[in-house]
Amino acid sequence: MTDSTRTLAGRTLLMSGGSRGIGLAIALRAARDGANVAMLAKTDTPHPKLEGTVHTAAAQIEEAGGKALAVVGDVRSEDSVQEAVDKTVEAFGGIDIVVNNASAIDLSPTPALAMKKYDLMQDINCRGSFLLSKTALPHLETSDAAHILTLSPPLNLNPKWAGSFLGYTIAKYGMSLVTLGLAEELKGRGIAANSLWPRTTIATAAVANLLGGEEMVARSRTPEIMADAAHAVLTRDPRECTGNFFIDDDVLTEEGVTDFSVYGGPLEELELDIFLDA
Repeated sequence: MTDSTRTLAGRTLLMSGGSRGIGLAIALRAARDGANVAMLAKTDTPHPKLEGTVHTAAAQIEEAGGKALAVVGDVRSEDSVQEAVDKTVEAFGGIDIVVNNASAIDLSPTPALAMKKYDLMQDINCRGSFLLSKTALPHLETSDAAHILTLSPPLNLNPKWAGSFLGYTIAKYGMSLVTLGLAEELKGRGIAANSLWPRTTIATAAVANLLGGEEMVARSRTPEIMADAAHAVLTRDPRECTGNFFIDDDVLTEEGVTDFSVYGGPLEELELDIFLDA
């Protein structure tokens, strides 16, 4: 657990996605502090292969002690993003934190990757992160604890990663460039921009459905490790914590955590996440 003296109580988070998985875990961790959480997500009705909707997520946030706002929309759409920002400010009076969580994944090699899928990944991952951050900026500028947290990897230029799944690598590194660029552009303005990435695969629907099924889930940590790491980053002083590409267990080690067994098995038995060299 992270330092209990640092809290998100009364803070307002605007998140892309979050109906399930890592995004929902981050939202629930904030809600336990008493935060306000607005979610912009497409999942209005149940999906046959995916648990949860933006509405069930909002209900869980309320049950955890936070206040929730569900906005059904698409992070690729300027109108949807503007609506989410406007509704968040109307409901909660401002925005303190943006979490760029929404992401599409297709690990197909270049010859097999349909351009429709390529465009989807670029538009959700890279463009969506840029658009949501950009649209929220006028409100972040009025916060004394402003953070933009993007769930994207370190910019690892080992050719292995681009050579393994070029389309997805471009899309995720595009998200990371949003962090790199905003941190530099906003330095001195009290708005932090950081990225957070897991050391291991995380037990989510994407891992179960796309990366190896239940066997891979068993070799993954739970989403709560990302939630606790995100909480630690988001409760740091934004003037002193910006431009970082954090790894979840490194963050928690800095916070004094020594026992990671609550999140999964021993590290040597877990699957290292992509974009991280052994």
